[in-house]
Amino acid sequence: MVTPVDDLTCFTGFDLAHLVDLQARLRGAHPFLIWSPFEGEERRWSYAEFADAVARVAGGMARRGVRPRDRVIIHLDNCPESLIAWFACARLGATAVLTNARAAGEELAYFAAHSGAVAAVTQPRLFATVQAYCPGLRWIAVTETDNGAAPAHASEADLSFAALLAGSDPAPLRPADPMLPVGVQYTSGTTSRPKGVLYTHANGLWGAKIGALHAGLRDDDRFLIHLPLYHVIALSYSLLATLWAGGTAVLLPRFSASRFWDASIRHRCTWTSMVPFCVKALGEHEVPAAHSYRAWGNAFWSPQLEQRYRVSILGWWGMTEMVTHPIVGDPGKPGRALAIGRPAPEYGVAVRREDGTPAAPGEPGHLLIRGVRGLSIFAEYLDDPAATAESFDADGFFRTGDIVTAHEDGFIQFGERAKDVLKVGGENVGAAEIERVIMTVEGVREAAVVGRSHPMLQEVPVAFVVTGARGGVAEDAVIARILAVCRQALAPFKVPRAVVLVDDLPRGTIEKVSKVTLRRHADAMEGSAAAPGAGDAGQGAGGDRG
Repeated sequence: MVTPVDDLTCFTGFDLAHLVDLQARLRGAHPFLIWSPFEGEERRWSYAEFADAVARVAGGMARRGVRPRDRVIIHLDNCPESLIAWFACARLGATAVLTNARAAGEELAYFAAHSGAVAAVTQPRLFATVQAYCPGLRWIAVTETDNGAAPAHASEADLSFAALLAGSDPAPLRPADPMLPVGVQYTSGTTSRPKGVLYTHANGLWGAKIGALHAGLRDDDRFLIHLPLYHVIALSYSLLATLWAGGTAVLLPRFSASRFWDASIRHRCTWTSMVPFCVKALGEHEVPAAHSYRAWGNAFWSPQLEQRYRVSILGWWGMTEMVTHPIVGDPGKPGRALAIGRPAPEYGVAVRREDGTPAAPGEPGHLLIRGVRGLSIFAEYLDDPAATAESFDADGFFRTGDIVTAHEDGFIQFGERAKDVLKVGGENVGAAEIERVIMTVEGVREAAVVGRSHPMLQEVPVAFVVTGARGGVAEDAVIARILAVCRQALAPFKVPRAVVLVDDLPRGTIEKVSKVTLRRHADAMEGSAAAPGAGDAGQGAGGDRG
């Protein structure tokens, strides 16, 4: 249960449902959402039209028994219905549970059972999985298309999303309640079962207002959204910030390097959120002679990227629990190469050693963030007070699990996740350090290093590398070059014991390599006939390189 905040906040007497209603009154005719599918027809909603669709779907949900604080699963790839359903829940006072559309059946069953969801909204190709693994739902609403594409076969669902919208009286605008739960997003679950990160309406408004402020968004901006809406970058950094600014969101089904520039130019997009995977994929495509972008948000600031893409790069860092970016650069101003930014003024930021003392400038340490729960940071882990309590230290700082370095000039550089620090014979080895060395080798596109269990050293590093070379002499030559560079640049205990060339790296989402999957592959190699360079751990990578 979310604890009410006694003190007044910047959102007292306001919530997300009231924000949508306010923008519909102030900017009714202005385009809010442009849906640009890869297949099917493009569609547009003005602010007034979007607010009306939200109110009608909220009415349809209420007519089918959804009540305040009920939880509704939204199991969709990027599409307009995902946003309409999310805001419809907000209007009702229900809680939208956004789930990864690529989740396996057992994962989805866990999400449904853990959240206690009463209903779901999904799409034709995912309906059978939802139906089979979420038997406790009262109803499942299914969209007409798969993100614009005609479904492969007719759905046997009893309820269509169109039926929620059509013939329903708009749900009335309830009294504002900023501390009411509004949404749940699940963590990746790399070290335990996924935890549900619970947001309040105040969290959503915080992400909207502070995100727009940090990015310098304006009401004439057109924000291209291509990352998954079930993650914080697309939902909070991009969509909610655009809503607050009164701009226009251009929504794609997913990232596609081959379609990125066409959509960007056709819709005159001025802003987008990027992740390193997307930037690397775009590197294989020519940058158009003219485009409308003025800025991209990215995991780090880079003058080379600014020069290549002719945009201002805004470095930033965040995580689902933080709602928006506690560390960020300044729009239009240079940063420090590869830095994620400086501490944002709305948060407390600390970098500490293992013993809890402050790390010196230039010294890696554990990143801690302090904010106000239910406002500037998440309210709680869903129905898990023990996990919530354990995630904060005695001073009220959230333990992020990230290793960073704060420099003399105030800029912060990301190191790695704490769990990506390998223990090799008593020595701490950062996976990111080895990855950076491997990335200097000609022909290497991506690299991920994980630890493989070892009977004496505890673990040893294994590198999974994406290159264009697969098989025979070419593959052996690339592996030899990688190992030679590592031996030259790294201490012997840091040199990978095996290098595995793969077509792609497995990903839970398009921005995060699934290292838990790679660790399984690495451990399976131990004691087997698999030689360095054999095997392929890259099946199922997310995104679309085009």
